[in-house]
Amino acid sequence: MRAILVAGTHAGVGKTTVALGLTAALVKRGLRVQTFKIGPDWFDAGYLTAASGRPCINLDLWMMPKRAVLDAYARGAAGADIVVIDGMWGLFDGMAMKGDAVSTADVNGLLGAPVLLVVDASPMMESAAAQVHGFATFGELPVPACLFNRVGKSRYERLRAAVQVAGSVEPVGFLAIDEAIRLPEHGGSIAPADSARLEEILPTLGERFAESVKVGALLEMAEAAAAHKPPPAPKHKAAKARARIALARDEAFHFYYQENLAALEAAGAELVPFSPLKDAKLPAGVGGIYLGGGFDEVHAERLDKNRTMREAVHAAVDGGMPTYAECGGLLYLTKHFVGSGVRAWEMAGVLPGEVRIAPPSSGYASVESVLGSFLVPKGEKLRGHEFRVCEWSEDGGPQAAYRVSRPGREDSRAEGFARGNLHVSSVHLHFSSCPDVVKRFVDAAETHAKKAPKKGPRTKPKRR
Repeated sequence: MRAILVAGTHAGVGKTTVALGLTAALVKRGLRVQTFKIGPDWFDAGYLTAASGRPCINLDLWMMPKRAVLDAYARGAAGADIVVIDGMWGLFDGMAMKGDAVSTADVNGLLGAPVLLVVDASPMMESAAAQVHGFATFGELPVPACLFNRVGKSRYERLRAAVQVAGSVEPVGFLAIDEAIRLPEHGGSIAPADSARLEEILPTLGERFAESVKVGALLEMAEAAAAHKPPPAPKHKAAKARARIALARDEAFHFYYQENLAALEAAGAELVPFSPLKDAKLPAGVGGIYLGGGFDEVHAERLDKNRTMREAVHAAVDGGMPTYAECGGLLYLTKHFVGSGVRAWEMAGVLPGEVRIAPPSSGYASVESVLGSFLVPKGEKLRGHEFRVCEWSEDGGPQAAYRVSRPGREDSRAEGFARGNLHVSSVHLHFSSCPDVVKRFVDAAETHAKKAPKKGPRTKPKRR
């Protein structure tokens, strides 16, 4: 398996832009490219999915056991011609989080892919060569190539000469500052994975990359990395679908870990997409609902106007349908969502009170269940990530789902809501941190569907 890990000297260096440019250039050559994103980021995974045409898979050593990381990598890589892995932060950042090693270097210690080091050389000249040399010799990872970002051709030639004097790392090219290839900012005003702007950028980015970067040299580098041997893909028998679960998926709901969805399907779930923005009712015959995250606040007015869907979700939950919601899903299930001003939009009304989006507060989240539900029994511990925190006026109260804490911090807080068939939280769980969650969800959906009253065939009245 040919593979390239795109890593950076620090956060914000342009790793994802480079990974996207490489992916687009390889796809244009007719290669089947499988992308991976190290870390919990959905934005970059959405970009990479759009570039490759295949779902990008997150690999994260804090949320996932090592075996789960290897299995996810093997499953994703199967059938691809080449793998492109987008790192997070700087290459070695996160190596010591109180025993939880989560850095790009740690993940690649399992995978063994050759590293393309991205350097933002805009504030440097020959000193960039020392930086490249330091990264190449600091650890035990193979760093055969580097790319200089945010520089022009003349600056690149000086940098290239300096690097070649400093060591064995090969400079393979550069990307200049260009508004035509500037990625949309991460923010509440745009849904990155579905952005029309991204569709405009990708072809241009692929062309710019092919013009100023030695793509052929990168392919040779990937080919020559004989030590890179991905683990064999785990053999799973295709599970017969035994439960239909409605999966909210549209412009407002699209933050899901691909491995969570794959695990549900492997356990016998048929995931049936529906749109809380556009559809009038839930899909027929479903026994459960999964409401993920996204940009509900951008689409709050449309969610408010789709009264029939809000009422359908409310009725389904009140009728005992197993329902799991995270982040944006929590927002949708409350009575009201309050925007940045005083305007409040009506939501599904399953949960009392109103909710606002808190200031940015993203980070890893360790949770302990304090009130059991169909999904998680009391006392169970899981891991996930919070993209943002929903400030809910009711704050869960005595029916809070979790105590939530962050790595390296002693404090914790009550969060979410749980009761019988309902489990709601700001935290996006990664199911591999507790695989039993998957079976419980599918079992509950199957049981509920069997209990649902069956509509008999309609009979025509007899003629007299």
